[in-house]
Amino acid sequence: MSFTATTIQATSASPAAVKQRASSVVKEKYPDYKIIVLNDDFNTFEHVVKTLTTYIPGVNSDQAWDLADKIHNDGQAIVWVGPLEQAELYHSQLIRAGLTMAPLEKA
Repeated sequence: MSFTATTIQATSASPAAVKQRASSVVKEKYPDYKIIVLNDDFNTFEHVVKTLTTYIPGVNSDQAWDLADKIHNDGQAIVWVGPLEQAELYHSQLIRAGLTMAPLEKA
């Protein structure tokens, strides 16, 4: 058996090439996701309001009543928009509380 020696030679880009590549990188913000509650025939307004005020940060009772009314009249309402990880948490909490949910959507 004979082995042939292979030489690997490291190359480096010139500083100008590195700078050009760095400036061509497009930085994009992570997308936000929408949590949408759907109307159903079994959750009461009171339950929807209590659930939204319990699990969605910053939603007070008046806002929750407005959202419940929108859900009832329009068939759905966006109750929160934000980063995916938080959206997944809030979405699963609302499902566990018995609300009828649309799948998470990019905003």
